[in-house]
Amino acid sequence: MKKQTQRKRNQESQPKKPRTKKSVTKVTSSNKKKESNQRTHRNGYKIPDALPTELYKEPRLEKFRQVVLRKKPEIKEIVREPTAGGIVFRMAPDQKDIEILLIQDSKNRWTIPKGHIEPGETAKQTAVREIGEESGLKHVDVLAWLGKIHFKYRRLDKLVLMTTQVYLVQSLDKNEHPTKEKWMNGIRWFTFTDALDAIEYADIEKLMLIAKRKIRSGEY
Repeated sequence: MKKQTQRKRNQESQPKKPRTKKSVTKVTSSNKKKESNQRTHRNGYKIPDALPTELYKEPRLEKFRQVVLRKKPEIKEIVREPTAGGIVFRMAPDQKDIEILLIQDSKNRWTIPKGHIEPGETAKQTAVREIGEESGLKHVDVLAWLGKIHFKYRRLDKLVLMTTQVYLVQSLDKNEHPTKEKWMNGIRWFTFTDALDAIEYADIEKLMLIAKRKIRSGEY
């Protein structure tokens, strides 16, 4: 008991050590900048703190929804449109290959001259007439029937089923130059290979291959 009291007196007689304050590192603007740089330039890529609000404007999103969710009018009528046209060719100047005449429509699509069959016309007569109207070529000879092409598209509340009969047609006058109508964007002769690349429709491309086989074999 005496030892405990003596120890207590000794502790009280010793001067008290001042309390040391814990070191607190102040967060300065430079430290913030360093942390930001480490965060935004990790792995060499800049990571934005937030995406720009301009990308998420509600009016644009709402307009997009209206376009996507807009219902097409119900089909009330089916319309059949018979048409006819021709794959028009001529011999190249070197007489080793053929050239194909293509027209460019108002939507910049390359295709063959064709049009609607008028009452009282045969498909063959329509092909000759349309080639003359759309290209200005009057001296032509229809050599063979190549086949039919079927198109389908909507016109407001109508479903249009278009059937095009295609003929193999030779241009006879070398001095006759094709001229385009006002609604066209272009008209020109193509080499056969370039015509295959330019033509917009796969069904016409197949008929062009059939046409070349007939021309080579002479079987019209």
